[in-house]
Amino acid sequence: MAENDKQKKIITPKVPRNNYQMWIILALVAVILGISWLNRSGELTEIQSTSFENMVQARDVKKIILIKNEELVEITLKPEALQNSKYLQELEKNSPLGIKPNGPHYKYKIGSIDKFYEQYETMTKNIPRDQRIDIQVEQRQDYTNMFFNIGFLVLLVFGFWMLMRRMTGGGGPGGQIFNIGKSKAALFDAENKVRITFADVAGLEEAKEEVKEIVDFLKSPQKFTKLGGKIPKGALLVGPPGTGKTLLAKAVAGEAGVPFFSLSGSDFVEMFVGVGAARVRDLFKQAKEKAPCIVFIDEIDAIGRSRGRGQMPGANDERENTLNSLLVEMDGFATDSGVIILAATNRPDVLDTALMRPGRFDRQISIDKPDIAGREQIFKVHLKPIKLSKEIDVKKLAAQTPGFAGAEIANVCNEAALIAARRDKTEVDMQDFQDAIDRVIGGLEKKTKIISPEEKKIVAYHEAGHAVAGWFLEHADPLVKVSIVPRGVAALGYAQYLPKEQFLYQTEQLLDEMSMTFGGRAAEEIVFGKISTGALSDLERITKMAYSIVTVYGMNSEIGNMSFFDSKQADYTFNKPYSEATAEKIDKEVKKIIDTAYDRTKQLLIQHRDHLEILAKELLQKEILFQSDLERLVGKRPFANQTTYEKFTQGDNSKTEASKNGTTEEAKKVEPATTEPEVTPEKA
Repeated sequence: MAENDKQKKIITPKVPRNNYQMWIILALVAVILGISWLNRSGELTEIQSTSFENMVQARDVKKIILIKNEELVEITLKPEALQNSKYLQELEKNSPLGIKPNGPHYKYKIGSIDKFYEQYETMTKNIPRDQRIDIQVEQRQDYTNMFFNIGFLVLLVFGFWMLMRRMTGGGGPGGQIFNIGKSKAALFDAENKVRITFADVAGLEEAKEEVKEIVDFLKSPQKFTKLGGKIPKGALLVGPPGTGKTLLAKAVAGEAGVPFFSLSGSDFVEMFVGVGAARVRDLFKQAKEKAPCIVFIDEIDAIGRSRGRGQMPGANDERENTLNSLLVEMDGFATDSGVIILAATNRPDVLDTALMRPGRFDRQISIDKPDIAGREQIFKVHLKPIKLSKEIDVKKLAAQTPGFAGAEIANVCNEAALIAARRDKTEVDMQDFQDAIDRVIGGLEKKTKIISPEEKKIVAYHEAGHAVAGWFLEHADPLVKVSIVPRGVAALGYAQYLPKEQFLYQTEQLLDEMSMTFGGRAAEEIVFGKISTGALSDLERITKMAYSIVTVYGMNSEIGNMSFFDSKQADYTFNKPYSEATAEKIDKEVKKIIDTAYDRTKQLLIQHRDHLEILAKELLQKEILFQSDLERLVGKRPFANQTTYEKFTQGDNSKTEASKNGTTEEAKKVEPATTEPEVTPEKA
């Protein structure tokens, strides 16, 4: 009930903070432009000496002001003179705000003050002395230009300040140029709590137990420390992309009830030297002030890569300095307790060994792709908001998505809803999910890709060959679904299998897998007497598996119990750890294994030629077949053990083992697509 009450709370949306700096700039620009326009609109009409003389002679002038420091004369007309049409037209043209009745109205530039006095005496010699207008002399200061200069300077400084704030991460603490070393971590506490809980995380039961214990450490540390134990300092979430590492961290943030700092490893990377290390120090300073708390670093391999790898001699690597600072803060001389570090990566092999040791990351939590039972739980979570048809069978959906991670399952559910909406349905049915799974595995259906009947027939027999070989080989993965609908970039068809949940592979299992993979090419040769390029991904997988049998697993009698695989330097070894004579022997043994597997597959398909023909013709007619169709057309597998698909969908949920540790995991197998590589069993 407490969790439901939490979820029912109304979340008040945060009002975005006004960008007051931009409003200040706009107001300042408006004031400058307004004063400039008003100043221009109030400019006096300039006249020449002839017009000035005519005004004086006509006795239309009321006042004459000589501005001494500007060598300018301002002229004000009498009120009755303003009624004259010749003056009205000139003044209205240059005075959009109206004619000032008290003036001044005109201006007259003089070359020299003495000459102006002489000129004025000449103009007024015929005017009586008592009717002459006396010249008033003034000294003025130009405040308008001063205002524009100061305003422009203020605008320039303010704009530069705004630019520097934007370059260094925006407003707030850490936004100023001198605070570039501030941490960019987002803080989640009681005010802005994450709403995701452990109930939203499915298929990761063991990992959830581990992180739940971390939450318990922070809520009641005395329970664990009263016997002398110490609270772990960190946990590293390791697993393939899309398996739920970040989602699990969000659930920890939602459940912990303590401050939760979240950031990415790339947030420490900056173009300025020393910034990364400064941000690490600032992050842990904030964390210690909020202790007890949790710090989550996503994609930690951005800064945690092994030191010295790929570095030029004598170079100063900024990333290494950042990593050194992180190592010291996590377990240095003056490390305080109360801060637990959570980190996530899908590349643990590149992390520095000093970062991985106990004391920094005491626990490594493996988050693998879910098994068939885990996929069922994940489907149930993502199907909650979708309007489903009554015919939806979650078990079948889980069985038909081998090797799918949580993110891919979420994508399947979303695609199914979109497909149903596109078809104007009121609810999502099983066919929509089938189409969504096909789209996620093989890509978008190429309705415009027109293949010839001959090519379609070759693809049908190719896929039927895989299906028959896998059906009658005891240790091969049984078929779940086969399709000859063109999809994606290069896939003309694909076959999908559901491997058994197991950790170890024996020699017979690997050989059966190779024979099953040869089913497509062998079927082409038997039926057409020719082979095609459609077996590219098959041959790639077979070759890798054969070399693994000989050089990695030590399963070949001629080479013996030897492995030339180096788990630490596999990607950086340029010299073979064996002689040329051994290399020649390895090549011979690999070719012998491959030839034997191919001959075995051909004999098997010749023996079951009638089944091959039945499946190929059914594929040409229906284009998609499931395991139930194989049982209907070919009969049950001639082996006592049920397939994984049968156990799960028919209710025999006897012990499903935990998800395998990355190398023997379920794999989506696309035949003969060259865009999706096959996953072969690697070291046990």
